[in-house]
Amino acid sequence: MWVQDLTKGVATNFVPPMSMNTTKKILEERFARYCTPEFIPDDPISIPHRFSKKQDIEIAGFLTATIAWGNRKSILKSSAKMMLLMDEAPSDFVLNHQPADLQVFEGFVHRTFNVVDIQYFITSLQHIYQSLGGLETTMCKIDEGASSMKPSLVRFHNTFFSLEHLRRTQKHVANPERGSSAKRLNMFLRWMVRDDGRGVDFGLWKNVSTSILSCPLDVHSGNEARKLGLLSRKQNDWKAVEELDASLRKFDPDDPVKYDYALFGNAVAAK
Repeated sequence: MWVQDLTKGVATNFVPPMSMNTTKKILEERFARYCTPEFIPDDPISIPHRFSKKQDIEIAGFLTATIAWGNRKSILKSSAKMMLLMDEAPSDFVLNHQPADLQVFEGFVHRTFNVVDIQYFITSLQHIYQSLGGLETTMCKIDEGASSMKPSLVRFHNTFFSLEHLRRTQKHVANPERGSSAKRLNMFLRWMVRDDGRGVDFGLWKNVSTSILSCPLDVHSGNEARKLGLLSRKQNDWKAVEELDASLRKFDPDDPVKYDYALFGNAVAAK
């Protein structure tokens, strides 16, 4: 049976083979199980948790989220190396580096993200912080009445690549206008915006409502969502993100993205 959410214009397979109460109970139990400080050490969020300064957390988080695909140990190793190459002071390096300083990244590679990409990222981040007010200001230009972060993410993609760059680097910052699920950007936004007092997400960005955040969607969280009847679309693209968002907002309209823990946490634990 299909239910059409007319307020969102998204068709949602919203009658799973269990009651809504049962589904919510499962989601809430998993959220409580995985959204704890014990979760941090083995997750990419542990990298920005090394820092206390807002700009360090933002930059460490953004760079870590950018390469957060594939093996988790490899993600942590590569992210830690990026921090080391910046002398464990990411905001100072980004803000004050000279072009010659970018040579420190020679030889860096994480899967398809290599020296050319990270050098551009550092250059663009410097421009964003020096000229545009920083990552929060640049990413969080919210349209009045917006029901999602999609327009903001599209603008951010365009802003981030407003300097001269190689086309290949564009694939490392998603553009939902082209259908991408923008998993890593949505994960980064969860880190920066959510603040539930549990000590995992940072809650540094106060001008964005958690109600318009989207669940980071990849093959693992997508499969878990389908098992629970929250998602019917087979592709893990932006349309699937919208469908999943519509489902999760039925259970918690103010903070639907908290159920990201219930989906990917359970998928990771099952490995």
